[in-house]
Amino acid sequence: MLVIGDEILSGRTQDKNVTQIAAWLNVQGIRLREVRIVADDVDAIVEAVNTLRARNDYLFTTGGIGPTHDDITVDAVAQALGVGVVIHPDARAILEGYYAARGGLNDARLRMARVPDGASLIPNRMSGAPGIQLGNVYIMAGVPSITAGMLDALTGTLEGGLPVLSATVGCWVAESEIADLLATTERLHDDCQIGSYPFFRDGRVGANFVIRSTSADILADVSTALIAGLTAQGRDAVAGGI
Repeated sequence: MLVIGDEILSGRTQDKNVTQIAAWLNVQGIRLREVRIVADDVDAIVEAVNTLRARNDYLFTTGGIGPTHDDITVDAVAQALGVGVVIHPDARAILEGYYAARGGLNDARLRMARVPDGASLIPNRMSGAPGIQLGNVYIMAGVPSITAGMLDALTGTLEGGLPVLSATVGCWVAESEIADLLATTERLHDDCQIGSYPFFRDGRVGANFVIRSTSADILADVSTALIAGLTAQGRDAVAGGI
């Protein structure tokens, strides 16, 4: 995933798309492996697009496809892919319909119909301006609510595997005290990962251990094994987390 925008890097805007895209991808059976954040800079976007699309099945970009001069994502992605930029006739028609009762389609709004040559559109039922797909690159809005609608339109269209399932076990314990137990439990079970998330609450140290797997049976086995291991050490394990 490539997050584009000076406002993200400056701290003026808090990105929320990473969480929702990662969660949506998990349901599609696709794992989010890397996230980059770059400024509104053509060279930076081109370098990131070419690097990330080459080593991943899919690349999602967010931000920079609006109507203003600093919305340069389309131009940068087109440059990265070695194609020109054109007005997509279907995108123009969509925008003409959307803005018919909103002052009409001016030059700024028409910018949102620009796509890398050869691209197809991702429907946007909220604000009219569509997302864009070319090859394995998916160009999405920066506004989270609009991105959510685009993701909904893409649901079921990407090739993925089994969704990742998760279960949580909590315990009032410092994670360093049971690091060996966590490592051993994970090592003895294929196709699972255990993440440790410590916290300090009510004057006590604790941690939640999130087990992830594509198999419900493995998830259950690992949860049982981890609870048994904690219990054997005289610790109270809490299924579902604390």
